[in-house]
Amino acid sequence: MKLAVVLFNLGGPDSLEAVEPFLTNLFSDPAIIKVPNFIRYALARLIAKRRGQIARNIYAQMGGRSPIVPETEMQARALEAALAARGVNAKCFIAMRYWNPLTMEAAKAVKEWAPDQIVLLPLYPQYSTTTTASSRSEWERCVKALRMDIRQNAICCYPTEEGFLEAVAEGVREAGAAMKPGLSYRVLFSAHGLPKRIVDAGDPYQMHVEQTVAGVLKRLKMPDLDWSICYQSRVGPLEWIGPATDAEVKRAGADRKGLIVVPVAFVSEHSETKVELDIEYAHLAKQSGVPDYIRVRTVRSSPKFIQGLTGLTIAAMNASRSVTCTAGRVCPPDRVCGHG
Repeated sequence: MKLAVVLFNLGGPDSLEAVEPFLTNLFSDPAIIKVPNFIRYALARLIAKRRGQIARNIYAQMGGRSPIVPETEMQARALEAALAARGVNAKCFIAMRYWNPLTMEAAKAVKEWAPDQIVLLPLYPQYSTTTTASSRSEWERCVKALRMDIRQNAICCYPTEEGFLEAVAEGVREAGAAMKPGLSYRVLFSAHGLPKRIVDAGDPYQMHVEQTVAGVLKRLKMPDLDWSICYQSRVGPLEWIGPATDAEVKRAGADRKGLIVVPVAFVSEHSETKVELDIEYAHLAKQSGVPDYIRVRTVRSSPKFIQGLTGLTIAAMNASRSVTCTAGRVCPPDRVCGHG
């Protein structure tokens, strides 16, 4: 039996010339900007043009491209090997939402390989209408266009999956070994932000982030730990969920606290970690009087994380509905969820 595993992620530009079309694709997504199509497309081009140079400067600091595709390739190969060790003949395909390899390219490759079954695996541990739901919707559009009739099942989310939680906790422990003696530290669990109105409409993302952090704290077994959840990457005039990461960095400076910053919703390195956290917020920390700034790595291809994905994939193969990291639904009934 041949299994195709489709890994969903947002993607990132592979050159400085690709930055503006990447942004156009991003802001053309109805899950991101909820206005009529003809307005959204024009608005997307305008935003991409205005933000283009700022974004090019960001990617220039990473060598002119995003690292997300090479890192996802490594995760794909590691997952294939882990599934093979469990007796599963699997091939992983990468479907990026906003830049190459785009979802249609992945769907065509899957169809050509002709698997017996497909498992859809989002590389977003916490479900959101702006990430997992958007990627699923684009995949279904491509499947319909290609008239692909192959049995498939999906993984909804995994905010409390054991391997994922342990991989994050392991990174925090490693960072703790670099702390300066005698200095008091605060741990910031930083996730990508969302406009508050999206969460208020029933998106479970913020709740899932909180579940992830609770699970990590349980594994750290440090009851006196000073910690906070915060959200980064805010753009535009809308009210966003908070507190904001930059505000928490400034607060730590005022409190003369060292910082250990944990990217809790990103599973690979990209602009929000390599530039926003490592450069911009590190500089802000220095300006704000933070006496030490340590950034925890993302889980990337951590063996524990890959084993967690392996278990989810095998569970999805044998399920009759979307699966998650628990036996039942992660979200309460009033939350929008892909588990059903």
